[in-house]
Amino acid sequence: MTGSVTTAPTAAVPRPVLTASRMWLVAVAAGVFEMVLAVADLLAEGTASPGEIVAGVGVRLVVFAVAVYLVGWLRRGRNWARLTLAAMLGVIGTVTLLINPIQSLLQGHDPVAALAGLTLAEWLFTASRIVHLGAVVAAMVLMFRPAANTYFRRDRQR
Repeated sequence: MTGSVTTAPTAAVPRPVLTASRMWLVAVAAGVFEMVLAVADLLAEGTASPGEIVAGVGVRLVVFAVAVYLVGWLRRGRNWARLTLAAMLGVIGTVTLLINPIQSLLQGHDPVAALAGLTLAEWLFTASRIVHLGAVVAAMVLMFRPAANTYFRRDRQR
């Protein structure tokens, strides 16, 4: 067929790459869930203007869209997508997820006491954040497994 787009068949994609791509999508889904919870909290508290909320949501939606786009290229064996995901979401994204908890610990706050006082929404957010971080760590490890490295080496040889 003229003009058709060819992609690598799913069977040719190594299991670590398939699983890594799924983990990135889990991380994105968790990020969307966390964003919804945060917006609901801001609206309930009335602590942010509509413009601030729209801007924050807009930035996050762009990041989520770029992540999903990169996952598509990751599955196709594009090493540039793997490296971009690793740098953008694996390193920078993880740091942004961990800044507040680390700052809280450095300020001497007791994590057990903090957990004891959480509302349902805060428990949901915390659980989602744990899933989010776990998915990112799993994706990072899987993207650099030997079978994945071989798969991405083909991209450099084209």
